[in-house]
Amino acid sequence: MPRRISYRDAIREALDEEIARDPMVVVMGEEVAQYNGAYKVTQGLWEKWGDKRLVDTPISEAGFIGMGIGASMLGVRPVMELMFWSFYTVAWDQIVNNGAMVRYMSGGKINVPIVIRGPANGGTSVGATHSHTPENIMASFPGMKCVCPSNAYDAKGLMKASIRDNDPVMFMESTILYGAEWDVPANDELPGGELFIPLGLADVKREGTDISLIAHGRAVITCLEAARILEEEHGISAEVVDLRSIRPLDEDTILESVAKTHRAIYVEENKPYCGIGAQIAYMIQERIFDELDAPVQRVCSLDSPAIYSPPLEAIQIPTAAVVVAKALSIF
Repeated sequence: MPRRISYRDAIREALDEEIARDPMVVVMGEEVAQYNGAYKVTQGLWEKWGDKRLVDTPISEAGFIGMGIGASMLGVRPVMELMFWSFYTVAWDQIVNNGAMVRYMSGGKINVPIVIRGPANGGTSVGATHSHTPENIMASFPGMKCVCPSNAYDAKGLMKASIRDNDPVMFMESTILYGAEWDVPANDELPGGELFIPLGLADVKREGTDISLIAHGRAVITCLEAARILEEEHGISAEVVDLRSIRPLDEDTILESVAKTHRAIYVEENKPYCGIGAQIAYMIQERIFDELDAPVQRVCSLDSPAIYSPPLEAIQIPTAAVVVAKALSIF
């Protein structure tokens, strides 16, 4: 039987293996040590590795993110946990004006090998200030990388690649996915003895011939459900492309898929204004306009702050039914 583990356990395995592999890897953040992390992603790691590798920090994102960036400039590889990615605004100067720019400003002499990770999603009724999806903002800055895994397999392989990267990596997770399980092989079942997924390599999660559904993060799960409905109820074969990382972006896989299907929808839980889908749509029409049989479409969250009410928030975030309706509109 294939081994099934949760999204949170996959990230924990990656952290555990990288701490064991490299003595410069440390995990820092609020309650990541004795308390095992707000979402139990770091459960058991403090007992195993001790105070030098799992470090609890004060409730000051500006302080501990700044500390992590400084440490990374000196050769440490910190993995910083934000309880919510919404709190990135508190450390905006540290992340954007320092972390993203130091390598360029130093002429390539100083690397900033830091990972900042945590949940970046709505859908859990925690209000507008705790439901940001800032991957489009983070990906807009040269010097930073942005990763959004949609499942446990990718989460483990991408986390290991992120920790080994010499640039700041913004690692966006989903609280809704933490408990979900996927098949993730044990290391002794894998060539090379570990699960490692290079950044900038998209993945076709479902082959199709009639339309490309392109997404990142939990929206990939929405697309897979929409693809099932399109196939079973409408006879439409949908291909689902998972970006995995937004920056670096695997443009070739996107373009190859759309050139095959001739129709495309970008699905994201981000807001539409200045969203990732806008960038992808522009790239498609610029590079392979003649391959399109219909305009590139987008399905995003409703353009308002995250709604607190559970029934209304469920309407705000894209659903499979909305993706199906959008797909049917271009045939």
